[in-house]
Amino acid sequence: MSRRVKRPLAKRASGDRRKGARPYRSSPAERPQGHRPDGKAPARFKSAAPRATKPAPFIAESAKVVAEPPPLPTKVQTVTVTADEANMRVDRFLEARFPGLSFSHIQRVVRKGELRVNGKRADSKDRLEEGQNVRIPPLKLDAPKAAASFSEAAKKTHDALTDMILFEDDDVMVLNKPAGLAVQGGSGITRHVDQMLETMRDAKGQRPRLVHRLDRETSGCLLVAKTRFAATALTGSFRHRSARKIYWALVAGVPKPKQGRISTYLAKEENEDDSIMRVAAHGDEGASHAVTYYAVVETSAAKLAWVSLKPVTGRTHQLRAHMAHIDHAIVGDPKYFNKENWQLPGGLQNRLHLLARRIVIPHPRGGFIDATAPLPPHMLQSWNLLGLEADRFDPIENAPEE
Repeated sequence: MSRRVKRPLAKRASGDRRKGARPYRSSPAERPQGHRPDGKAPARFKSAAPRATKPAPFIAESAKVVAEPPPLPTKVQTVTVTADEANMRVDRFLEARFPGLSFSHIQRVVRKGELRVNGKRADSKDRLEEGQNVRIPPLKLDAPKAAASFSEAAKKTHDALTDMILFEDDDVMVLNKPAGLAVQGGSGITRHVDQMLETMRDAKGQRPRLVHRLDRETSGCLLVAKTRFAATALTGSFRHRSARKIYWALVAGVPKPKQGRISTYLAKEENEDDSIMRVAAHGDEGASHAVTYYAVVETSAAKLAWVSLKPVTGRTHQLRAHMAHIDHAIVGDPKYFNKENWQLPGGLQNRLHLLARRIVIPHPRGGFIDATAPLPPHMLQSWNLLGLEADRFDPIENAPEE
């Protein structure tokens, strides 16, 4: 189900607190209307009744006049990393600055050493610091493929993508990415969404492009821009945290309190075989602040809980690392499930139970995109076996945005 509605999102407050999972408590200046004097969460976050009405469907007015993004550089240029871009990976930095570039072209530029940071070669995964100078070579869009090269295999890929579409207009698509399908290429990955999008070039040769990512085993809402104009606007919305994302997960045990806020610093920890995000201290090298709100929707005895999650920040593996941090790891998580001697209930598949359930983001031409993804097959099977009601009211809807 998806819709495009014109309504405001909750405004984020600027204050922030560190460490651990706790119920939401704001300072007097931050308290929303209806905040209780005993320090407990606002009633709107605890409500168990559905909203009385849903917003009316968006009816387009005259499109806002927004300038197209500047053309790609045709000669070498040097840019300075801003505060908003600090700690971004080199490849993400290029994507944000130049949304028209394909993932393969970005990798090629970096691999050949044409992009340099403070005069030195950089790797795609290197993270940038505020004030660094980045040398960017001339860039160009990939040339469109001839229609004759649209093979039977490409047609099947195109059809598979079309079947994933939850929402689409001239600027944007929201895909229901299945669990197990990678978003981008990597070691041992031969099929991924970014590659599949090659089959959806338009008459001008523009290909849809990713504006955010999901882990390979996470299913659900994946936002794709169909034009450079939309990519620039949507990337900006993510950078400025104007996008609201809601995830569903099945976790071990029942979190207490049942509604809370997790605030930590996360840093990548590399080893020979893999990498993992660990909870770090403020000031640790590569550590970034991460904030997640959670709410228990329903439980299965005391062994399992269906939780709804609202990430405020967008760190790698944030939700998976945060739930493991409060000792309620997501069921089927091969990296972060840390419960010893824990037995998976009979009939449940040992796969990651994490769904990007809903995304609400400003549309590049006005109004909002609001798309919702259904439970993937393995999670639907678990919900049915555990007697969880997927149409229950989701209390995370009204969690704060800061």
